[in-house]
Amino acid sequence: MKIVTAKKFNKDSLFRNASTFNEKIDRAVQNIINEIRLKGDSGLRSYTEKFDGPLLDNFIVTNEEIEKAKKLVDDTFLTTILQAKENIEAFHENQKEQSWHINPANGIILGQKITPIEKVGIYVPGGKANYPSTVLMNVIPAKVAGVPYISIATPPREDGSINPYVLTTATLLGVNRIYKMGGAQAIAALAYGTETIERVYKIVGPGNSYVASAKKSVYGDVAIDMIAGPSEICIIADNSTNPKFIAADLLSQAEHDEAARTTVITTSPSLANQITEEIKEQLSHLSRREIAQESIRKNGFIILATSEEEAFEIANLIAPEHLQLMVTNSFEKLEFVKNAGAIFLGDYSPEPLGDYFAGPNHTLPTNGTAKFSSPLGVYDFIKKSSIIHYSKQALGQASDAIQYLAVREGLEAHAKSVQIRRGD
Repeated sequence: MKIVTAKKFNKDSLFRNASTFNEKIDRAVQNIINEIRLKGDSGLRSYTEKFDGPLLDNFIVTNEEIEKAKKLVDDTFLTTILQAKENIEAFHENQKEQSWHINPANGIILGQKITPIEKVGIYVPGGKANYPSTVLMNVIPAKVAGVPYISIATPPREDGSINPYVLTTATLLGVNRIYKMGGAQAIAALAYGTETIERVYKIVGPGNSYVASAKKSVYGDVAIDMIAGPSEICIIADNSTNPKFIAADLLSQAEHDEAARTTVITTSPSLANQITEEIKEQLSHLSRREIAQESIRKNGFIILATSEEEAFEIANLIAPEHLQLMVTNSFEKLEFVKNAGAIFLGDYSPEPLGDYFAGPNHTLPTNGTAKFSSPLGVYDFIKKSSIIHYSKQALGQASDAIQYLAVREGLEAHAKSVQIRRGD
């Protein structure tokens, strides 16, 4: 990792990989979307064969395939998934909102109605990959919110099957429909529908740059959760922390892909040197060492701050997806954090704990967007409607003010809408 002082650190380099789009990808994605809208299942079938391999007769996973998948997973997996499910559900239950109303005066009722989104589509990366945790983290908050229809889109493998761990997890959670489709074409099919794919009102879930570009393109016709960039981890550490822990946590993110960003901020030059040595040692034992090594080489920094205060200032500028406070009295330092997707306190709260098991959602803002956005949650799967009721008497008392403002804006019909009810 590159060791730099805070003064010399080029803060612009924090986001040099922030854009997950380029014109070539955007043009290709728009062509795919247009063809899905025009040709429906035929276009979807063609792109599935081109990018994933199989020529499918049916995009919908059958009950027979579900039963077959259940036989391919072991009991330990099922036990672990159910434990994680329980933790994630318990956390997200605390995010539920209730409808409410108030009576500020006689004849007036004001309020807010909470309604779950009716149809949600979840994208789960697939093919050779295996992400049951993505299913858990996206389906559970939607279920807690009360979404009545949830579909999953995930790329098929070359033989036309779906990863059994993903399929079994989706089935355990009660997903309504599972589709064999991936990439930008899956996003287009969910957004606009085809002969066999039911259109949804919101699309959530991670994906590659083509998926991200497609989500950006369909936004407005449907809602989306966020545009996710490369994985990030930032660790504020002092000499009380074991450098082996820090190195292991950095590599847990670096192994995602070469674009993953890893940062340590410390006031200790000796700790910085120990971390770099530990990374070299631990890299040699990783099966994905080439990916992790390239990530560390390109996007790994240890920033030497002059004070703990400066360390937190830099972390808040980065606004990382994952922030670990591996410092003495970490709970007392929590108040200094302004921008972070998820905050991990202490030496025994590593980032993978949040990825899989603890309960908080692992779908988090990246690319500095934690400055203004939040983790995926129950609130992403609801709508809020305002409620307004005035009695005849209450409207009469407010009518002069309403008509005055309407006239000031030059909207005569607005004023008359109130005036006519007074019988003037």
